[in-house]
Amino acid sequence: MENLGQTIVPDLGSLESQHDFRTPEFEEFNGKPDSLFFNDGQRRIDFVLVYEDESRKETNKKGTNEKQRRKRQAYESNLICHGLQLEATRSVLDDKLVFVKVHAPWEVLCTYAEIMHIKLPLKPNDLKNRSSAFGTLNWFTKVLSVDESIIKPEQEFFTAPFEKNRMNDFYIADRDVFFNPATRSRIVYFILSRVKYQVINNVSKFGINRLVNSGIYKAAFPLHDCKFRRQSEDPSCPNERYLLYREWAHPRSIYKKQPLDLIRKYYGEKIGIYFAWLGYYTQMLLLAAVVGVACFLYGYLNQDNCTWSKEVCHPDIGGKIIMCPQCDRLCPFWKLNITCESSKRLCIFDSFGTLVFAVFMGVWVTLFLEFWKRRQAELEYEWDTVELQQEEQARPEYEARCTHVVINEITQEEERIPFTAWGKCIRITLCASAVFFWILLIIASVIGIIVYRLSVFIVFSAKLPKNINGTDPIQKYLTPQTATSITASIISFIIIMILNTIYEKVAIMITNFELPRTQTDYENSLTMKMFLFQFVNYYSSCFYIAFFKGKFVGYPGDPVYWLGKYRNEECDPGGCLLELTTQLTIIMGGKAIWNNIQEVLLPWIMNLIGRFHRVSGSEKITPRWEQDYHLQPMGKLGLFYEYLEMIIQFGFVSLFVASFPLAPLLALVNNILEIRVDAWKLTTQFRRLVPEKAQDIGAWQPIMQGIAILAVVTNAMIIAFTSDMIPRLVYYWSFSVPPYGDHTSYTMEGYINNTLSIFKVADFKNKSKGNPYSDLGNHTTCRYRDFRYPPGHPQEYKHNIYYWHVIAAKLAFIIVMEHVIYSVKFFISYAIPDVSKRTKSKIQREKYLTQKLLHENHLKDMTKNMGVIAERMIEAVDNNLRPKSE
Repeated sequence: MENLGQTIVPDLGSLESQHDFRTPEFEEFNGKPDSLFFNDGQRRIDFVLVYEDESRKETNKKGTNEKQRRKRQAYESNLICHGLQLEATRSVLDDKLVFVKVHAPWEVLCTYAEIMHIKLPLKPNDLKNRSSAFGTLNWFTKVLSVDESIIKPEQEFFTAPFEKNRMNDFYIADRDVFFNPATRSRIVYFILSRVKYQVINNVSKFGINRLVNSGIYKAAFPLHDCKFRRQSEDPSCPNERYLLYREWAHPRSIYKKQPLDLIRKYYGEKIGIYFAWLGYYTQMLLLAAVVGVACFLYGYLNQDNCTWSKEVCHPDIGGKIIMCPQCDRLCPFWKLNITCESSKRLCIFDSFGTLVFAVFMGVWVTLFLEFWKRRQAELEYEWDTVELQQEEQARPEYEARCTHVVINEITQEEERIPFTAWGKCIRITLCASAVFFWILLIIASVIGIIVYRLSVFIVFSAKLPKNINGTDPIQKYLTPQTATSITASIISFIIIMILNTIYEKVAIMITNFELPRTQTDYENSLTMKMFLFQFVNYYSSCFYIAFFKGKFVGYPGDPVYWLGKYRNEECDPGGCLLELTTQLTIIMGGKAIWNNIQEVLLPWIMNLIGRFHRVSGSEKITPRWEQDYHLQPMGKLGLFYEYLEMIIQFGFVSLFVASFPLAPLLALVNNILEIRVDAWKLTTQFRRLVPEKAQDIGAWQPIMQGIAILAVVTNAMIIAFTSDMIPRLVYYWSFSVPPYGDHTSYTMEGYINNTLSIFKVADFKNKSKGNPYSDLGNHTTCRYRDFRYPPGHPQEYKHNIYYWHVIAAKLAFIIVMEHVIYSVKFFISYAIPDVSKRTKSKIQREKYLTQKLLHENHLKDMTKNMGVIAERMIEAVDNNLRPKSE
């Protein structure tokens, strides 16, 4: 039999009398489904624990059930010892389920508010808000804002960390509302996470998370305050869930601003800061989308003026150019004009507007990040999270592993740590090795996709119709390159989704083994690992198409082979930009659809199935705690995956936007829906999350800054190496006129003929010789995309002067573009302060009031007390000095 160790179980008899603790059999539901109170109607329910009664299970394993019962009994008894009050009630629908309602009395709330350094109101804010400078637009902003008669604005207070011995200095108008429900739940969860239930070999086991994970409790959650579709019948209920659904989560409110203060009040600062960031990101995307659509329209309207595309489609130019085979043996010779449609589409994206948009997005990213810092600083002050890092406590999982005693260098006192410095080094090394191994596995999957491309391209080249005039309805739109690109993108997306599921579990396992100290450290560590995995997973195929495909192919007589077997891929005559656009469209669109299925349909279907199995109409008699129990749990990581989804999108919008100017528009539409979908999901389908504090968006901020820096480089390189813009500019300004060209003025005529090199068919090696296609007739030469001397030249098949001009122009363009954008980014970062003047004034005012109300008043009390003591001492001395005769 397993040794349970020392189980801490106080005398239940005495505890029941002191704390009004009753066993489940003694409590009956009072018939008020909207009630948020114990059966006495006085004590508010701050948390609910749910377990299954072992004595009523159908399969009763006596030994295991007894261990679970003893641990649960010890845990609940210790909760009572910590001052919490419990009341247990059986389920109305399933008598095996027991709901333990938890209430924190005033004294417990005050004690732990001081321990947790929770900031509470001192006095109302006396700084007047600055009047709007856009008075004429007030009517417009009023339409977009939430109706203040429905959701009343929260009163602003100056706050300070709570101290029990200075309670009179705080603004306590009513004890029942001084600690709002979110704060109460956070305090109770803090206690639940640190109460012991077992001690084995001097190692304590504690925390509600462990008990839920081991199945001793089935769930633990705070309550929603009412149904989301209608207001509570209880007049004391604030109905905040109903208001959030009506004014935030409902589709009819999609155009309105978010009620951030109410979101923060109901769900906590961590949820509030996420929706504040997502809303601000979406607002900034509006500007990027407008510019992106303008650049797209510029390319679309000017595609008819695209000279090089006309040459590709012209029957006397592109129709007479015989192109060399793009693979060995099976691939035929082909005519250039079969790429007519793709060249037309390429003209839309590969235009001068692309260059303008890439420069704009480099500046836009910086503006977004800098203005978000200012907005974040305002929220930090308004939501009392400025000094949060100093308040954060160690995670229960970390504290449970603290078995090594060391001397703190600062305090010179003993403290416990989970492992020694040598043990920490070993863990870091193992974690880094694991991360590196899994990244290599992702790269291996990318190589697999590349091999698929190389293999399937041969099949499509051999099987697709080969009408020599390029007029076949299938061949006109579905070239071998297009077919390979689309199928490879779809398969790549499927593999990405599969790998995401695997890497999620791997990242969590590695982070748990690493054992970070605080919850913020844990989430930041997990964030970096998950983003690293996702970065390689999502972006590697795009990086391959943008910077590697078609760059190292050699020439028809001497091609480059992958793994000594597969001939490297070539791009269309217009470059790989269109293929990169296709890849981005499929991944961004597929990812948005897949995420919405996961986030909306799955929880909705699960809840629908749950309601189907329950008795029809039972909601009218089912209490609030039981209704919430049947909702879906949010998960251990909360909004982690929501952030990850948006940051990956941010990467697509910024890293590769030079190839797809419509990416910000797609992101804008997705985010407008995403805000309301997330709101609907949290408000209607999920249990209420435990409110948590958060100072900022955590590790996502430096990740976005890193993406912003990298985006300048990637977009410059896309324009230089993936787009055909630089070769066209070099031709226009240098090679269309003498001494290299024959035209008398600058023109793009003759560009296609100038950029396609000539190869002699007789120079084919047996391995790379193409499949002769008799319908093309007899020909001795073919063309290929490169800048090389023709056969018969003293330096035949060597790079010509045009090639070196283009390389020099590309390098110069990258250097100039990077330096210009980085200079602008630096200037913007310097010019825009991270904290606005108004926010600084509020912070200084609060510090002044804190000093005055808490410290100066305390000093006055001390001075007054010292004066009284001094008077008494003087009086005593006088009495002692008087003559005894008196």
